[in-house]
Amino acid sequence: MRSLPLPVVLTARLLPVALLACVGWAWSTGPMSGSADTEHKDAAPRPSASASHSPSESVAAKTYAKPPTPCDAVPGKTVTSLVPGAKTAGKELAATDEAVRRGCSWSALKGYEYHWLDVSFEVKDSDALAKQAYASGDKGDGTPQEIGDAARLTSALTTKDKQKTREAVVTVRAANVMVTVTYNGSDFESKGAPSAATIDKGALQAARDAVTALRATGESTPAAAS
Repeated sequence: MRSLPLPVVLTARLLPVALLACVGWAWSTGPMSGSADTEHKDAAPRPSASASHSPSESVAAKTYAKPPTPCDAVPGKTVTSLVPGAKTAGKELAATDEAVRRGCSWSALKGYEYHWLDVSFEVKDSDALAKQAYASGDKGDGTPQEIGDAARLTSALTTKDKQKTREAVVTVRAANVMVTVTYNGSDFESKGAPSAATIDKGALQAARDAVTALRATGESTPAAAS
């Protein structure tokens, strides 16, 4: 699990954390190519090896064409509840290609309590590729959840400079889209952190909201069976 954003000085915790979750985003596409056999001009072309697949194999299932608007994915009432003092509009994270990856974050320090919420969407070229991505990230330490097509929750309590922070991460696969929600909190007065139940519940709520937004506003394309 990645290290938690705990600035050295208290005032620094008011700064945006927009650089998180948007560095190193990369993807690749490998379309199949094929050529007809033109050895004999008048003969009917024979299918190449790359064109020998059945239609269900050669046409990838892609349910969603692009991510929803990320800062609209979590309702204002959820943001107000999970990140007291934060602007409900959120701050969209920079992305190299918004047709593939988009994210939004909310953070605020109210009194001595700091909270941070991050939601991101990543569109894969097919449902099958999203399944592979979800499986490759499974380290066996997550708790299965009934969100989207597959989901898991991981959480941890860490301590840095005697300050405790609790963080929960929800990873969801919804068709060909990977949805990741990160939610954490700290109490700078007590040096403690919110309870596991509070942080886990908040992360799961944001994840449900994000998947609902995806299904409501994501552009759908005709999909073959995966």
